[in-house]
Amino acid sequence: MPETAPVLRRDEDGIASLTLNRPSARNALSMAMMEALLDALDAVDADRSVKVVVLAAEGPAFCAGHDLKELRAIGRNAEGLGAIFARCSQLMQRLQSIRQPVIAKVHAMATAAGCQLVATADLAIAAETARFATPGVNIGLFCSTPMVALTRNVGRKQAMEMLLTGEAIDAAAATRFGLINHAVPAAELDAAVTAMARRIASKSPLTLAIGKEAFYAQVERSTAAAYDYAAAVMTRNMLARDAQEGVGAFIDKREPTWTGC
Repeated sequence: MPETAPVLRRDEDGIASLTLNRPSARNALSMAMMEALLDALDAVDADRSVKVVVLAAEGPAFCAGHDLKELRAIGRNAEGLGAIFARCSQLMQRLQSIRQPVIAKVHAMATAAGCQLVATADLAIAAETARFATPGVNIGLFCSTPMVALTRNVGRKQAMEMLLTGEAIDAAAATRFGLINHAVPAAELDAAVTAMARRIASKSPLTLAIGKEAFYAQVERSTAAAYDYAAAVMTRNMLARDAQEGVGAFIDKREPTWTGC
């Protein structure tokens, strides 16, 4: 696939596939790549026909993290470096703030900010041959921003091992750690991701949006505050037409017809 654009989009059956498209650079997150991905996320968030987003990549790696050549060119310019890392943080938060669930389809190595992408996605399915690492410590640049997403997915001891050693873990370990949902044979990756995306896309888009927003809003709160918040969300959710339709369909033993409102 020619590198015509840093991010490619393909839509089918309510599923938008966003594909990182810098294979010659192992899909490193240059500023241009991050800007393109942010624009793509804004576009799908505004597109009511899209129910699920799949984040994929072209080439020999899923994502090699930040573009080290770009960072070296900036040099010891704190403002320039700060702009890069701030944009990356904005990108990660945007992945979680769009209405649709995001599934990372990881076919190969995901390192540093690439591993951060996987950890940030709502769900992740990887080929059994994929590998994951936060190797910044090996080049004197601790993976501090990837650490934020990593520690919100895996146990502290597992996160510290990855961060302090810089060593890669395989897909089986990533599944045990909670970094990804499933590891499948490489030949079955497309089918596994498509099957999960279609299952999710069959649900009410309004309910998916409410649930995703509520998940991230409650997870950092105390238990009591989370319950108060979640009870208010369920009340608002129950008043929606889709909830009324879903409950009625369940009682009447029929398939629901979602309207997204």
